[in-house]
Amino acid sequence: MLLRQALESGQFAITAEVTPPRGGDPSRTLAVAAQLRGLVHAVNVTDGSRAVMRMSSLALCRLLLDGGLEPVLQLACRDRNRIALQAELLGAHALGIRNVLCLTGDPVGAGDQPGARPVNELEAVRLLQLLGRLNAGLDPVEGLLPDGPTALFPGAAADPQSGSWSGLRARVARKQAAGARFLQTQMVMNTEALRRFCAEISEPLGLPVLAGVFLLKSARNAAFINRVVPGASIPQSIIDRLAASADPAAEGVAIAAEQVRSYSGIAQGVHLMAVKAEERIPQILAEAGVSALAGSLLTEVSSRPR
Repeated sequence: MLLRQALESGQFAITAEVTPPRGGDPSRTLAVAAQLRGLVHAVNVTDGSRAVMRMSSLALCRLLLDGGLEPVLQLACRDRNRIALQAELLGAHALGIRNVLCLTGDPVGAGDQPGARPVNELEAVRLLQLLGRLNAGLDPVEGLLPDGPTALFPGAAADPQSGSWSGLRARVARKQAAGARFLQTQMVMNTEALRRFCAEISEPLGLPVLAGVFLLKSARNAAFINRVVPGASIPQSIIDRLAASADPAAEGVAIAAEQVRSYSGIAQGVHLMAVKAEERIPQILAEAGVSALAGSLLTEVSSRPR
């Protein structure tokens, strides 16, 4: 439980995201994740991100655990009713998976099978409540679970750059009240928005924040993300910087490394996302001055104000 220990002790934490394969062979994803051993506290596995078909997050999390990596299971409500969500949570506990990021899920219309039928019986807040009842040992129908409570560590998502500050504050408060123990943010491109979010929303609620750092590959890639990814808001100045670079891929790594360094003085951790380029995450961390975890303490990153 490296991630939980780091967050609960106030240490700086790092997670990185991997995307399950679009097929039945997990070897490439596992090889990429293996490069993160010793560099991150946990590896986050997406669950049908952008409503695109991928291998089960639960299956890949177990494979990561078998390989000696601590996983974070993303669990989205979009494709499952409450019975299926309960089954996934109990299955995760049985498989030794402890970290769960509770999500509503991107809308089906954003994906590659827009004709699919969404479920959406629950959303993130109610999923957190459901998880909390299992952790309390309560059977969802009546009485107590016959084999005792689960021991899952629940997290939730947030967008510090949300256009509605009051709405963001209220929703994060509901997630905290429902049992969230940490927050993982969407990609953050505005340092001041992150600073305000932590100071005014997450810290008063006692919620540690993993600030989202997204690797951009080119100006065209950044413009595409702005167009298709819900909530994305990459500023034109960054797009122009990528466009002017002779090596946009290297420039994207440099931008991500700068964000890791900057956010380390604001949030309690960072969450690295490098879709289809996860092998560059070690380079981002190296350029940010993070070479390895010392126990679960990052000595190479500037200390965060307390």
